[in-house]
Amino acid sequence: MAGPSPTRPPAYTLDLAEALLARCGGDAAGPGAKLPTERRLAVELGVTRTMVRHALASLEAEGRVSREVGRGTFLRGGDLRPAPARRERHSPRSEDVGPADVMAARRLIEPQVLPLVVAWATARDFDEMRRCLAGGASAQSYDEFEVWDYALHHAIVAASRNPLLVAMYQEVERARKGALWGSLKRRNDSRERRLAYHADHEQLIDALSARELERAVAVMDAHLARVEANLLGAQG
Repeated sequence: MAGPSPTRPPAYTLDLAEALLARCGGDAAGPGAKLPTERRLAVELGVTRTMVRHALASLEAEGRVSREVGRGTFLRGGDLRPAPARRERHSPRSEDVGPADVMAARRLIEPQVLPLVVAWATARDFDEMRRCLAGGASAQSYDEFEVWDYALHHAIVAASRNPLLVAMYQEVERARKGALWGSLKRRNDSRERRLAYHADHEQLIDALSARELERAVAVMDAHLARVEANLLGAQG
């Protein structure tokens, strides 16, 4: 029996992620609803299984679905990680910012957020950070790791419980979703570098969970310096 006619393939992972949720009924389907298989979604949406897998990884990092080995993919309840940047990603002002300026902003903002995280983060915040950390550990490609890296740094800033800081940081997040950042980061990707970033993340979450501010700031500073050197060192 012939399957449904494929639709025009969405151009970007974020568009495909939204299409997947729309196909599966979105929030109306309710928490715990099981999504179709990757193969079926690929056929119905006219895309490859790899594209579906990346879109699901993005949704998983945002806390909108959960993927369970041997069981499938399910819609999640609650609002663990809002994704306002998804609908604002076309802002040219943010997407056209170069990686050097992105890193300068990150090095100013992210370490300065940590005192608030240490003071106000809840057990649920730390659970979300560890969920993102686990996702990064299981990532098999640059695209998967970048999704979880983005999600982890978002979770840290969100744990500051300061809506103004979170709103300001959304500009950095939009720039990270732009072509300039993605192109340079992808060209400088390697498994060894991903492992180093993951080790930094482990140390950072350990320090934050212990509410050891001085150590957390030192780890964040070193981590961002590593990212900047890997991205821009060859251009220096």
